[in-house]
Amino acid sequence: MTNIPETGRTPRVQIRLVVIQILVLSLLGTLGGRLWYLQIREGSEYAKEASGNHVQQVVQPAVRGSILDARGVPIADNETRLVVSASRTDLLKMKDDGKAVLTKLAGVLGMTPKEVMQRVRLCDAKTPQPCWNGSPYQPIPITDEATPRQAMQIRERAEDFPGITAEPEALRRYPAPGKANTSQVLGYLSPVTDEEITKAQNTDSPYLRSDQVGRSGLERQYDKELRGKAGVTRYEVDNLGRVIGKAKSDPAQAGSTLVTSIDSRVQRVAEYELDTAMKAARKQFDKITGENYKADSGAVVVMEAKTGRVVAMASAPTYDPNVWVGGISAKDYQKLTGKGSDYPLLNRAIQGQSAPGSTFKVVSTAAAVEAGYEWDGGYPCTSSYSVGGQVFKNFEGESFGPISLGRALEVSCDTVFYGLADREWKKDGGINPKKGQPKDYFYKAAHQFGLGKETGIDLPNEVTGRVPDRQWKQDYWEANKDAWCKSGKKNGSYVEKIAYENCLEGNKMREGDSINYSIGQGDTLLTPIQEAMIYGALANGGTEYVPTIGKAIISADGKTVKEIKPKVKAKLPISQATHKGIDKALAGVVTSGTAAWKFQGWPQDKITLHAKTGTAEVYGKQTTSWLATYSKDYTVIMTIAQAGTGSGASGEAVRNIYSALYGVQGDGSIDKKKALLPTPQKGLPKVKTDGTIDSPKVAKDPVKDLKKAQQQGETPPDETQPGATTATPTSTNRATRRRPRRRGSRRMLT
Repeated sequence: MTNIPETGRTPRVQIRLVVIQILVLSLLGTLGGRLWYLQIREGSEYAKEASGNHVQQVVQPAVRGSILDARGVPIADNETRLVVSASRTDLLKMKDDGKAVLTKLAGVLGMTPKEVMQRVRLCDAKTPQPCWNGSPYQPIPITDEATPRQAMQIRERAEDFPGITAEPEALRRYPAPGKANTSQVLGYLSPVTDEEITKAQNTDSPYLRSDQVGRSGLERQYDKELRGKAGVTRYEVDNLGRVIGKAKSDPAQAGSTLVTSIDSRVQRVAEYELDTAMKAARKQFDKITGENYKADSGAVVVMEAKTGRVVAMASAPTYDPNVWVGGISAKDYQKLTGKGSDYPLLNRAIQGQSAPGSTFKVVSTAAAVEAGYEWDGGYPCTSSYSVGGQVFKNFEGESFGPISLGRALEVSCDTVFYGLADREWKKDGGINPKKGQPKDYFYKAAHQFGLGKETGIDLPNEVTGRVPDRQWKQDYWEANKDAWCKSGKKNGSYVEKIAYENCLEGNKMREGDSINYSIGQGDTLLTPIQEAMIYGALANGGTEYVPTIGKAIISADGKTVKEIKPKVKAKLPISQATHKGIDKALAGVVTSGTAAWKFQGWPQDKITLHAKTGTAEVYGKQTTSWLATYSKDYTVIMTIAQAGTGSGASGEAVRNIYSALYGVQGDGSIDKKKALLPTPQKGLPKVKTDGTIDSPKVAKDPVKDLKKAQQQGETPPDETQPGATTATPTSTNRATRRRPRRRGSRRMLT
């Protein structure tokens, strides 16, 4: 019989008890250690967090700083509106996710339930506009156009509209349509996102969930200065949410004011003239396509020649920036971003790049002089230039005989530049140059002029343009070789033959590449702001300035003024003699060259204008019009896509801009009293003692004044645009073949 211990426990039971005791002691030790960690080591930190549970923050948004023109006239400021907002957090607590409340709200606001519900849904990759791209925890605006009666209905029947508020708020205001809206330059605002809040939380300019941030233009470029600092009031509350005291209050700090170099009067004229020129171009007949010109987009830049400050910048098509205020509708968003919209959000002055045509010849002229060609040499301006069986022609086959480089610029003789570029290509070793042998004067000159890279203008998303030098050709070939080799055919269609040739030697500088490049064709791309920088330097004696729009930042109280000084970018790589020759030739373009027919009667002896016309060919489209001009004070650049010749599409509009600037009347006389800006604006607007800006009243529409001035005396006749082009050769010689984006070898006098 087994002996049982007096305790009555078997060995197995004792072992189990020991194990249980060990487990209990382990758990007690773990709990004790955790309590020590929480209460002693991290106690103060958790106490601080716990106390925060009894503090509620009320955010007071900062008033965003205004954007002013050079005279102090607001071009973007604020106004108080009744804003109806919905708390998504409160709505989601309801059984139907707030659908009944939003439907009832739609009836009060005169909107459809679908419209209201779209406004409160969150944006993601699959959700189209309208949607909310801000924080889901802040009130989402439904409309900023509520009437006092609608707001009163919502507030008096608060029990019917839980989670809905109707409060006055300061919202952004831009000039109304019909005035200088400056839309692409100003940009627009939208709510800050959670990602942006996270990225900025450890910076000197963190975001609050209530913030609106700039998404494009000046609103984005100077967002930090304009935004200011929101005020935060912290209230102590009990566990029932009742306020028991005020913990701390940080008052809101209004954003600074941005003074720009834009003159809203000149801006209005520039926008009007660009629009008028595009409408006029659509009435003109394109002899090549057999259709009217489409004139579907364009840009104009007016810049101070001696500082680089932008006086006006317009892009078409344009839009009303007020559509973004308070949230954009699906219909408006589609108009701005849809396939048939022509993308008005693009600022084509800095983001529209195209072949510059003959306006590029000032670069080629400088390159020729650097390569050793005499300015007054007799260069044959023949009606055509033949290479390898392919014929490159002048516009209408014109021939001027042996002429100087200056005269070649004045009459825009393509064949002179064809011959110079071809000669240099051969000197550099042709299609297979020896290593280190190519001088590449024509390509180096473009880089020395600052092309192929951003100008540095104080606007976001500027594009670089393109200089198709040897390195670019190699990189482009490597990126596209497989596609070319796959689609190319030796005896296929025109495009297939081009692809076949590019597959074999698309990385080599071919004879036709250099010939086309010399007149701003081929793969060369420039933006209007790049042209403004170049021609501004020609106007001021050879100094390229970084284009700027911001002129000064003034604190809300007016006590701190930070002026944005002009910055020198580079010096033109030309001698004084070459500069003088180019200057004289470009003045001749206005009096006896390719732009003379549009500037008849201009007081050239009193206000000397210089110009270079350009007509750029684009494969599959109508020609792009370019007109680059300058006076001693200003540079004016205009370009219109699918609009014909440079002078034909843009000449009259550019002339009218100068007339408005200097007060030139229709009969060629000058009325200084009617001049908008006969000399560039100096100084800054006056700041009052209370920090506000002394801005002049805008009483008249400058466009109406311009029209009246044109009617005084005889306005120069709107002559018929020069006409036909020559036939397109069909040769496919490898050395001279153009890229598919050009129409064969047809050339115009531009």
